[in-house]
Amino acid sequence: MEYTDTLPRLTLFPHKAGVNDKGHLTISGCDTIALAATYGTPLYIFDEPTLRAKCAEYRKEFGQRYPNTLAIYACKAFTSQALIRILQEEGFGLDVVSGGEMHVAKSAGFPLDRVYFHGNNKSKEELKQALEWGIGRIVVDNFHELALLGKMAVELGKTQDILLRLSPGIDPHTHSHVATGILDSKFGFPLTTGQAEEAVTRAMNTAGVRLIGLHSHLGSSLFEVEPYLQAIDLVLRFAASMKQTRGFHMSEFNVGGGFAVQYLLDSPAPPVSRYAEAIVSALVEQTRDLNLDQPRLIIEPGRSIVAKAGTALYTVGGTKDIPGVRRYVFVDGGMGDNIRPALYDSKYEAVVANKIGKPDTDVVTIAGKFCESGDILIKDIRLPKLEAGDILAMPTSGAYSIPMASNYNASLRPAIVMVKEGKARLIRQRERYEDLTAHEPL
Repeated sequence: MEYTDTLPRLTLFPHKAGVNDKGHLTISGCDTIALAATYGTPLYIFDEPTLRAKCAEYRKEFGQRYPNTLAIYACKAFTSQALIRILQEEGFGLDVVSGGEMHVAKSAGFPLDRVYFHGNNKSKEELKQALEWGIGRIVVDNFHELALLGKMAVELGKTQDILLRLSPGIDPHTHSHVATGILDSKFGFPLTTGQAEEAVTRAMNTAGVRLIGLHSHLGSSLFEVEPYLQAIDLVLRFAASMKQTRGFHMSEFNVGGGFAVQYLLDSPAPPVSRYAEAIVSALVEQTRDLNLDQPRLIIEPGRSIVAKAGTALYTVGGTKDIPGVRRYVFVDGGMGDNIRPALYDSKYEAVVANKIGKPDTDVVTIAGKFCESGDILIKDIRLPKLEAGDILAMPTSGAYSIPMASNYNASLRPAIVMVKEGKARLIRQRERYEDLTAHEPL
């Protein structure tokens, strides 16, 4: 990455990030050094005002262009009862992909008729749970699931509203591990093979389900709007064909999520308004041209709701200098709490939270404490001179880090706090050593 000064990096932190008279990074008026001392590190901080502001931005930008829009938050990015209660207050629905995520939603008191259940291999137990709990929509991913769901719904005396997940065969120009709308994907019914048409036919003739819509999701971190336009064109043309040949009327159209966020100073993401204008304009124009009724529009922001709201704090330990090669600085977290750099080669910025404003004199590589050579959080970043006990703060850490955290090396998953107006509240406790053996029978 290109070297940058610390102060511009503060723009990547939550909206109310600042610097106090001690030269410490603050978030919503909370001193991050004090938070680290109180709760320990690694520590994840979520800023409630930033979360709510992003929810409001999605409601405004899509709603003013297309009032019949429902934003549903993709829980896989990060989920907790505290977050789900905020999303409920902000008028969002939820996109869940497991029985566990359904359980968290239910335990938080979220209205389950605003929940959409995704996934390519839903178990019998999960489908039964969804039916019995009254999950609003199930997004069917394959023929096995369609037949199983229909049979179970009939047995329970239910009629379940469903959408079919389609694979439009579009390259979204993102990392291969997070591209989901291409032909060679485990997700969805391909449009190009005739399987999507067969899925509509089967769904309309399957007792226990009611086909109300279509869904496509292209992948994550899409910086371009063109893939959305291509997918909208293909899916709506497919819907028009199914209307003519099968009598299918699409009342919901879910365009998925994947809206990008800015992780690095030199990689700004499009504003929400850019996505909203492109998606809504294409939808309105295409439905008119194809003589389709305008459906309810469903969008699934996940990363873009929580990423900027989250900050990770680490305590600096030892260093390793290799003359003429590299200087490693070790921190007390790493791939156990954030595997994204190792898994996706994801890039992050950072600041030294107790030395804001100090000159950036050293080029260092931030390495974690786990027994893997690939446990590198940031490679070659210019920072103030780092010493043991300093607190490193990584912005834009609110998405996917915690959900993919592990107990690798028998490590403890970190605590999480929510901050607002100078106050912090613990929303998830740090694990204890006892937790590591709690489920092992003697």
